[in-house]
Amino acid sequence: MKPLNDTRLRLLGPIGLYLFVAVFFRLDWYLTLPLDKLLINDPIALFWGLVCWQLARWVVLKIQARYPGLSNTHTRLLWLLACLPALVCLAWFLRHATRFLLDGHFFYFGSAVELSRTIGIQLFYHFIYFTIYEGWYILRQWQHETVEVNALENASLQSQILSLQHQVNPHFLFNSLNSLSALIADDPNRAELFLDELTTVFRYLLQASSRSSVTLGEELAFVRAYIHLLQARYDTGLQLDVAVDASQEEAYLVPLTLQTLIENVIRYNVILPEQPLRIRIYTEQGRLFVANTLQRKTLRVAMAGSGLTNLAMRYKLTNYGQLAINETAGWFVVSLPLVRELENALLPT
Repeated sequence: MKPLNDTRLRLLGPIGLYLFVAVFFRLDWYLTLPLDKLLINDPIALFWGLVCWQLARWVVLKIQARYPGLSNTHTRLLWLLACLPALVCLAWFLRHATRFLLDGHFFYFGSAVELSRTIGIQLFYHFIYFTIYEGWYILRQWQHETVEVNALENASLQSQILSLQHQVNPHFLFNSLNSLSALIADDPNRAELFLDELTTVFRYLLQASSRSSVTLGEELAFVRAYIHLLQARYDTGLQLDVAVDASQEEAYLVPLTLQTLIENVIRYNVILPEQPLRIRIYTEQGRLFVANTLQRKTLRVAMAGSGLTNLAMRYKLTNYGQLAINETAGWFVVSLPLVRELENALLPT
């Protein structure tokens, strides 16, 4: 959320509020006040009005920083209510102590009624201060959360569509069946293994579309089966190296993350037996890395979907963290955070 920019309001707000109170609540008093008293009263009132506005603003912002979000609105209001008497008393004391120092006596009131009236005006001032900043904060939070929810729903829908596309991808299915047909004739044992891996892949694709999170261990099991199918087509042209810390396999990530990244690698890089495409999957410092040798195709590849972009958006919006993309020493590297506790992420359902 953008930082609060209220410089003009902080300067003009106290003046406008003072004039409003003077006209609607104290006009009779101002009309009877001697000019010398008026010249003392107005500058003091405006000066301490500016100071009290800044102080009330500081208190509200501190409470908002400690108890952020719409879910903590009730708590913030209780804290503001608790701070209100202290701020009102302080404001009243500062204004009238300054008048006493300059004029020698409290000329502002002469009775308990007048005292109650001046304190009531201070309550009104601080009620306006709190209403402006807390109301503004609630509105901005509501707008921010509405935008995030809509974006999250859109990202979730896009992900489900992509998952469905993967499930019924005719090219992937056609290539897999061709490879299976060739293996049946040439190597029945390999064909049986290939069929087992194909079943594993499609079972995972069906299950992942209805889940909000998976463990890294589950993703790796799927990817090994997925790579086995691809290697039946590319043979030694595609090489996979997995070096994942076993302690990280219980961490969570977005379903089909690795499949999306591997598919992106294959779409944009040359794969030949004499020029093998190497893919490395490893973990470091709580992050998962997927790296591949850079050997881009010379021809542009038509985009079938926004796989990597969509994945980056889902990680950002679900509070998993952000993807990092780098090119270094002939390698294209994508890294992403691993989540240890699901409550740290806002997962779509």
